[in-house]
Amino acid sequence: MTESTPAPYVGPTRVLSGIQPSGALHLGNYLGALIKFVALQDQRPYLFVADLHAITVWQDPAKLAEQTREIAAAYVAAGLDPAKASIFPQSAVRAHAELGWIFNCVARLGWLDRMTQFKEKSGKHKERSSVGLYTYPVLQAADILVYKATHVPVGEDQKQHLELTRDVAAKFNHDFAQPGFFPLPEPLIQGPGARVMSLRDGTSKMSKSDPSDYSRINLTDDADAIAQKIRKAKTDPEPLPDNLEALKARPEADNLVGIFAALSGETKEAVLARFSGQGFGAFKPALVEVAVETLAPVGERMRRLMQDPAEIDRILADGAQQASEVAEPVLAEVRKIVGFWAPRGAGLA
Repeated sequence: MTESTPAPYVGPTRVLSGIQPSGALHLGNYLGALIKFVALQDQRPYLFVADLHAITVWQDPAKLAEQTREIAAAYVAAGLDPAKASIFPQSAVRAHAELGWIFNCVARLGWLDRMTQFKEKSGKHKERSSVGLYTYPVLQAADILVYKATHVPVGEDQKQHLELTRDVAAKFNHDFAQPGFFPLPEPLIQGPGARVMSLRDGTSKMSKSDPSDYSRINLTDDADAIAQKIRKAKTDPEPLPDNLEALKARPEADNLVGIFAALSGETKEAVLARFSGQGFGAFKPALVEVAVETLAPVGERMRRLMQDPAEIDRILADGAQQASEVAEPVLAEVRKIVGFWAPRGAGLA
């Protein structure tokens, strides 16, 4: 952006984030997102299930609603209290989509052409990709700014999209002579454990799309499955080193040490101090113990919640109502600023 320093935003601090319902959640989602959300819940965040984003690639309609419930169950099972955090489906708050269209008319093609995630996801078949996949960073900007969110928990792979959100906000404020109307949201960079790698390949991120179920620990896995996957995790024949520099050259070892550290609340240095010189025959059983202790109760709570879809639907409906009460007045202001028709005498509500 080339505008001068923007006017400061004056308004409440708000935190927002979301997860797509496009497959089973796993350890990477838990360490990289869910426990971060739990730590922020006293700030009353808005946490949505990103079903609008999910359909940028084909989703089975028969499964999408159930996957939305599963994400909501994971939020609650991880420790989120629906009385503090607003948990809702993105599509249930229509202001997301309408503001997304307005922002499509504010954002510039050159900005989207620089988005590296589209290039990665579309690969060699750009022409076959949906328009939604190309423009989804603009919808992401709407997701954030329709609540005038000031802080967004992000991983490294989403920092570029948050920069685009800041650009959209600044351009809207400038083009419509509304200094400080939208905040320029700041990243809440996630700490240790935010990037968990595959248990089968320490150079690839743990992913729900990996064809091997042994590449990840699903949140719905029971204690036996967690233990088996850790025991079968790829390693190397060397004992664990006593320093981080040596660990970096060994991706599978580095990944398992990082997982241990994140689950136990220790630093990697502390883990190495305890296990340096020992092989994985000693380390893996200890990792199994801490993983089962932490994750098995989450999976148990998730499975129990999924057996009560009416309760999940109640949580999602309440969250959507709470979110709409914030988003709709913002959208009404935007419609007035842009110049959309409204009956004479109509208020912002």
